[in-house]
Amino acid sequence: MPKTSKATAEDTIRLEGYEGHATELDTGYTVVFESYTADADLTEYFKGLPDDRCQCPHWGYVFSGKVTYKTADGDETFEAGDAYHVGPGHTPVLYAGTELVEFSPTDELTRTIEVVSRNMESMG
Repeated sequence: MPKTSKATAEDTIRLEGYEGHATELDTGYTVVFESYTADADLTEYFKGLPDDRCQCPHWGYVFSGKVTYKTADGDETFEAGDAYHVGPGHTPVLYAGTELVEFSPTDELTRTIEVVSRNMESMG
């Protein structure tokens, strides 16, 4: 059975206000342990995806803090102790002091990260 942890994750991503530790499992899913040190509404980074929103579903658990997902049906905030699922068609709002873990289908996540990365480069 595949497994990972924050300490053993294959990839580490550090950006201003964000740190992620990711492992692509051989199940077709990627696990990312995330922590946020700054508040951020990431809506602008999803421009170019269908409806300018993330199309990748995520399953997660919030260890501390909170995260909000904005959708066409309204916003949903998940706080410490919440397990959640957010379907396609969302944009995240991050809050300082949050730590969570998310499980996402690797193919959809890769397509999303490609667009987000291009947008970050063009805005930075």
